[in-house]
This record gives sequence, C-alpha cells and structure tokens, in this order.
Amino acid sequence: MTINIKKCTFEDLDLLQKISIETFKDTFQNQNSPAAMNDYLDSAFNLKQLEKELLNNCSEFYFIYLHKEIAGYLKLNLNDAQSEKMGNDSLEIERIYIRGKFHKQGLGKNLLNKAIDIARDHIKEKIWLGVWEKNENAIHFYKKMNFVQTGAHSFYMGNEEQIDFIMTKTLI
Repeated sequence: MTINIKKCTFEDLDLLQKISIETFKDTFQNQNSPAAMNDYLDSAFNLKQLEKELLNNCSEFYFIYLHKEIAGYLKLNLNDAQSEKMGNDSLEIERIYIRGKFHKQGLGKNLLNKAIDIARDHIKEKIWLGVWEKNENAIHFYKKMNFVQTGAHSFYMGNEEQIDFIMTKTLI
C-alpha cells in the first residue's frame, strides 16, 4: 500500500474545496437538515475562506494519497489560529476527513500520526480536536488513539447549534 502525505499549497485551493465539500457532506449530510448543511458548506468551504486559511502561517493543510489518488486531508492550527484558546503549548487538529471509498484503510491513523509529528516538531505538549458528540465512530477512533474528553464546545451547522466534545492527547 503506497501512502503519501503532501502539504497543500495555494495551487491546491480548488482541489481542497472539492475534497472538503465531498468529505463533509458524505460524513454529515444524513444527520443534518439540507438548509443547515448548505449554509455551513457555503461559509466554511467557499474559495475566499479556504484561501484565507491556506495563507495563514499558523494553519497547515495536508493531502493524503493512496496509490497516487487523493484520499482525504488534514488541517492543523497552531497558536492564535486554534479555534479555542488552548494555549501555545497545544496544536489543534481541526479536520481529518477521508473520502468514503478510502475508509477503514488506516489513513486517518496516518494523518493523526502526521499531526503528532508536527506537534512534536513545534515542541507542543498537547494535541486536541473537537468531535461531534454524535460521531461515534470518530470518538471511538480517538479514544483508541489515547485521546480523552477534556471539555465540550458549541459548533454551528448553519444556525443549528451542535455540541463537539473536546478531546486531548498529552504528548510528553
């Protein structure tokens, strides 16, 4: 199995948008109203928003490829780019999304390990993420990877409030 992880650049903007919309819809559309889904997709994954995130020096995106085909991506936030004030000793995994046909092949674990390596390179003590309370598969995966729930925060899908569990892994 040939797996490659490549840092995204500005030239990847259109592909990043396509993969973002595809993976988010595949993961969450069956559990959310069409209006809320469309509102979120329009705000979170429009080209201007993704461009802003790509150009932020404290955020990084990585594509993962399986046999030269894009299988998903990872988004990390450092320092002030974190969506919650978790401190400069933390790195946030904002997104790990894998395309449906690539599920159950260990690619999420590869991306998680990439995030841990980057956190260690930046001398971070903790790595954290928010995961929807109803995403039982993801919660189980993160627990298996030694993350523990340390809090919760609101996440808005359009105008609909949802609860994300904050899960943290200590690296030192």
